[in-house]
Amino acid sequence: MLKVFFYTCLVLVSLSAAASQSPGGIHGMGVPYVENYPKTAYRAGNQNWSVTKDEKGIMYFGNAEGLLAFDGRYWQKYAMPQRQIVRAVASDHRGRIYVGGFGEFGYWTHGNGKLLYQSLTKLIPGGLKVTDEVWKIYVDGDRVLFQSFSRIYIYKDQHIQVIKAPKPFLFLHRAGSRFFAEVIGSGLYELKNAGLQPLPGGLSISKSGVLSILPYDNNQLLVGTNRNGLFLYDGQKFRPFQSPANEFLITYQLNNGVRLKGGYYAYGTILNGIIILDHKGFIVQKINKSSGLQNNTVLSLYTDEEQNLWAGLDNGIDRVELNSPLYFYFDKAGQFGTVYSSIIDRDKIYLGTNQGLFYSNWKPEGGNAYTSFNFRLVPNSQGQVWDLSRIDGQLLCGHNDGTFRITDGHMEKISAENGGWTIRRLQTHPDQLIQGTYTGLVVYKKDEAGNWLFSHKIVGFQEPSRYVEQDSRGDIWVGHAYKGLYRLKLSPDLRKVTSYRSYDERNGLPGTYNISLFNLERKIVFSTNRGFYTYDEIADRFSPYTTLNRSLGSFAASNNIIPAGERKYWFVSRGRVALGTLPETGRLRLDSNRFSILDGRMVQYYENISRINTNLYLISVDDGFAIYNNAGTVQQPAIASGVLIRKVEDITDTYQTITEQGQTDERVELENSRNNIRIAYALPYYRQASVRYQYYLDGYSQKWSDWTGATQKDFTNLAAGTYVFSVRASVNNGKPGKITRFEFRVLPPWYASRAALIFYVLLAGLGAYAGKIIYERKLRRDQRKIAAKLQLEQEEYLKKEAEATEKQIIRLQTEKLQAELAGKSRELANSAMSLVYKNELLQKLSQEIGKLRDGNGQKLPEDQLRKIQKVIDEGMNDERDWNLFESSFNEAHESFFKKLKVNHPDLVPNDLKLCAYLRMNMSSKEIASLLNISLRGVEIRRYRLRKKLNVPHDKNLTEFLIEL
Repeated sequence: MLKVFFYTCLVLVSLSAAASQSPGGIHGMGVPYVENYPKTAYRAGNQNWSVTKDEKGIMYFGNAEGLLAFDGRYWQKYAMPQRQIVRAVASDHRGRIYVGGFGEFGYWTHGNGKLLYQSLTKLIPGGLKVTDEVWKIYVDGDRVLFQSFSRIYIYKDQHIQVIKAPKPFLFLHRAGSRFFAEVIGSGLYELKNAGLQPLPGGLSISKSGVLSILPYDNNQLLVGTNRNGLFLYDGQKFRPFQSPANEFLITYQLNNGVRLKGGYYAYGTILNGIIILDHKGFIVQKINKSSGLQNNTVLSLYTDEEQNLWAGLDNGIDRVELNSPLYFYFDKAGQFGTVYSSIIDRDKIYLGTNQGLFYSNWKPEGGNAYTSFNFRLVPNSQGQVWDLSRIDGQLLCGHNDGTFRITDGHMEKISAENGGWTIRRLQTHPDQLIQGTYTGLVVYKKDEAGNWLFSHKIVGFQEPSRYVEQDSRGDIWVGHAYKGLYRLKLSPDLRKVTSYRSYDERNGLPGTYNISLFNLERKIVFSTNRGFYTYDEIADRFSPYTTLNRSLGSFAASNNIIPAGERKYWFVSRGRVALGTLPETGRLRLDSNRFSILDGRMVQYYENISRINTNLYLISVDDGFAIYNNAGTVQQPAIASGVLIRKVEDITDTYQTITEQGQTDERVELENSRNNIRIAYALPYYRQASVRYQYYLDGYSQKWSDWTGATQKDFTNLAAGTYVFSVRASVNNGKPGKITRFEFRVLPPWYASRAALIFYVLLAGLGAYAGKIIYERKLRRDQRKIAAKLQLEQEEYLKKEAEATEKQIIRLQTEKLQAELAGKSRELANSAMSLVYKNELLQKLSQEIGKLRDGNGQKLPEDQLRKIQKVIDEGMNDERDWNLFESSFNEAHESFFKKLKVNHPDLVPNDLKLCAYLRMNMSSKEIASLLNISLRGVEIRRYRLRKKLNVPHDKNLTEFLIEL
């Protein structure tokens, strides 16, 4: 049986945490905001057996797969040596995280940029081994207590003391500075001076299964049991704690408890989530799966200084924001659909939804007693409910099927006009109401009994009227969803439209889509996508409401304005909510941060917030409602610690972790070839808020970055040097917190490293010494060379003198030869000219002989003329002249004919003569005389000669022969 009992206790675990008293209270209407961390978020086992928080603000969870760490942004998992389940966790001021599991306990500590595990079981004296689960760990000053079912181990100064009871323990509990343990079958004992002492009257409660012991007033203890609920212990005896919660805790099996700030107590159960009691034992909250928890089995509870209640569940982790001004009621079962409007009337809460009108009893009782809602459908209200308005004590419901008066959960139709969107009291006729519907405007009046009744429909305007307001001149402004704005003038009896006008871009509006209109401090303002506009009656145009838009900032494009009391208004912009206060003087004050939980939860363009009283507001959300209690508002807890530098990674090519946390004693150094780094950081602030960061990298950046919600930053291609990364955070645009710094160094490349520089210095020294030796050797060698050079230069000088003399002789000889050549050339030219002259003379003689006559005027006989002509022809063709000319020509032109004959053996004597005459640059006429042919004959010979010599077409024949 004892073994069975031990296994039963595996699902019964508690973690108590002391908390100081603080003002403020936990409200009983709705439930506080619950943030879920499912298994898919932390990526570990389902069950979370224990919770703690270290001095840096990091949360740690004992999980089925090891130790979980959470900094508000990043999750990390650390496996135990044998992958044991971590049943208990606790932290101390030195940064150690103590853990316990089956057959093992020890602590995790930071080293080399990682969380490293150190087992303590080897310190157990006598060779004892842990053979069961360690369920509880408490840090008490400089000692740490580990409790298993069989023993309590006290660790101090690297020594462990073992305490063993006569029978097995159930659980060890801490209440303030005192420690208590139930010995199964023997009652409660107190741990004193490293020994166990039985409590007076402790045996009387031993069969109840003590699972929680918490401090209470006057040194009393509040004891929670598994079987019999709560007891008070005054030091002598136990008496039942008279609380309505006892039945709940017995039925759903109390499993653990924790004391909260303000004198509240939270108890986790096995079957129905968490219950919160006030100091007198009254239930103020029930938080279970239907109200936001992921699972109804609560394995562990922990409360921190930020008033977060952490719940380790059988499947997941949840965080409950206690002392929040916003509490919620969600329709988890889908009972009433999407909420479009909500209101409180005569101790009943009404919800207008797309499925009908629902109501439940409303029992605020100061807002602190637990209120259980039981919503029921108002009979015959099925369909879309658009509007709920309370006017002169009467609740009116604008419905898809008409308009109804609601009284004590019953409805009475007062108008059959479909689609009662909005209803307003007429300023010019306070005893009448005007309503916008699907097909125009409707007017209501009171009957003799004071009940609002349908009066008439206004004739002459049938457009859908989503927004309706009356201005100070009595004109009616109507907002259409797509067609823009209309301004209507009504007849004195309000029965018909005498004139109306539509407004669009031509009148200064930015468009016609989603133009809304609201009464802001008795002034109509018009909402557009580009901000608020006002209407100028004189100019008959719209213009931006610059003052209001500047004050609203990002809420200048609000699509809804809802009155919130004296000079207070709710501004709703695309799902975001802000509460604005209009002071008598000065700028509008806007608070949006505390309502960030509501972002995106309201039905867009049909947001509804109704004022219950001075401090309470009812806010419609998609699947329920929220209650905002302004009186219970407490300041957001200050930032307890600075930003934490978390994982630092090398992202050069493949992702490699450099350090798991930046606050390390070892200096981080990066190789020059791996100079791309990613720094992740997070602020351990867990409440729902807007957290923004600003960073600066000294040695890289010139100034602080812009504020951003990003929690990591990449730096690439960093040059060699030392860098300091600084980061700070701001919560809800508040004052920046402390600056956290992380220093790292990018090493120089190998050729610029310290060893390389030393090598360069040594190499330079050796080079200088070797250079000195080489220089001296070179100096001696140069001296020998200089001497040899001087001697050589002297010889060269003498040689040059001889050469100069020889050159002078050669020059003189050359000049002489040139003079002789010039003379020969002149002789040759003269000779050639003589030949030309002779041939011309002979030709003239030949011509004149043909003209001779005898005394009778008759021609001379032919035979005489032929003899004379023969003599002339022989004179002209005398080869002796040519031979003499050829000899002189060869002397002057270096055997010109020999070269021609060698290169062109097919040349005939006449060709050689023509080449010689052309070489001397003689004219065609002169050549014709010398050759005794006509000018045409000369041209023909020149042409033939070009072909024989293969002279290019673009080359002059004379130049060719001269260059030969």
